Amino acid sequence: MASQDWQVCERILELRSQWLTLIGEHLQTDQGQRLEYWRIEKADSVIVLPLLNQQLILARPTYRPGVQTQTLDFPGGRVAEGQSPSEAVISILQRELGIDTQAIMSLTPLNHKGWAINSSFSNQCLYGFVAELYPQIQLDHNYVGATYNASRSGIQSLLSVLECLQCRAVLLEWHLQQTSQ
Repeated sequence: MASQDWQVCERILELRSQWLTLIGEHLQTDQGQRLEYWRIEKADSVIVLPLLNQQLILARPTYRPGVQTQTLDFPGGRVAEGQSPSEAVISILQRELGIDTQAIMSLTPLNHKGWAINSSFSNQCLYGFVAELYPQIQLDHNYVGATYNASRSGIQSLLSVLECLQCRAVLLEWHLQQTSQ
């Protein structure tokens, strides 16, 4: 016997900004129980693994208010309304690493359907991409936070310093796809 979807009884609050909407609702479960439930609708995200000569490139550490410190991360950001995830990748690479479109040899999505980041609390999806750069490209070192070898040992070393769970997930998915080929 299939359970039915929960029903929205009433919306308590809807607070909108450019990147997110906070929603409070009273829901009725498939068992008839009435619950107060809060969720956030957010713009989708993109994380890019830039590869240059078998080196993974990370952007300079940036301050993360949620953890109140600077963290080392792969380039990433939100997908603006009306923008595709692959279009977001281009602007993210330019903003975070100073990389122009002409420097990108290939852009490969790791997933075509976004991964749910926290499906019980948010509708936000994450898209992962690998941007392989032309070998002769010279990066502006003012943008680069770190480089790690794309080997198994380099990835293990990188995992020991990456705090962002989304960055870790995209890196591990790419590594899994590489090892299964």
